[in-house]
Amino acid sequence: MAFSLFDATIPNFLQGIGAVRGLVGKAEAFCAETGTAPEEIIGARLIDDMLPFAYQVKSVAVHSQGAIEGVRKGQFSPDMSEPPASFAAMIERLDTAQAALEAVGRDEVEQFIGRDMAFVIGERRMEFTAETFLMTFSTPNFFFHATTAYAILRGKGVAIGKRDFIGQIRLKVPA
Repeated sequence: MAFSLFDATIPNFLQGIGAVRGLVGKAEAFCAETGTAPEEIIGARLIDDMLPFAYQVKSVAVHSQGAIEGVRKGQFSPDMSEPPASFAAMIERLDTAQAALEAVGRDEVEQFIGRDMAFVIGERRMEFTAETFLMTFSTPNFFFHATTAYAILRGKGVAIGKRDFIGQIRLKVPA
């Protein structure tokens, strides 16, 4: 079977976005059930020098939807906007990313292969091909931020487990 950039990216991004959306829902329910102020979770960090839960959720969208948009333009730069300030805003950001990714066609993604792609931050510029950018930069960042969001919630006592992190798996469809 030939390598499919679409299969290696879009379905995994969608699965991860769905899982993180579920995590946000569980965080919101946790706050309601325990009387925890939402800001305590939204601003929670694993450790002081790491960015908060809201940033981790934002970055899941940035390194999926934003990565595809970057490849289309041939350049990706970090999203410096403020992270969502509420659970509802996090869900909206994830839903927007999901809808954008669901609209991406297989043929378009396959045509990315071999294109020049740059990551630009300030004066620094790193050159990639589209596929190496997606597979060695954005996908690892996507999963790093999803994992960090999960770990923050676990650390705060939200009752979540591996199934919550994995999300909806894709099973073989009978012919």
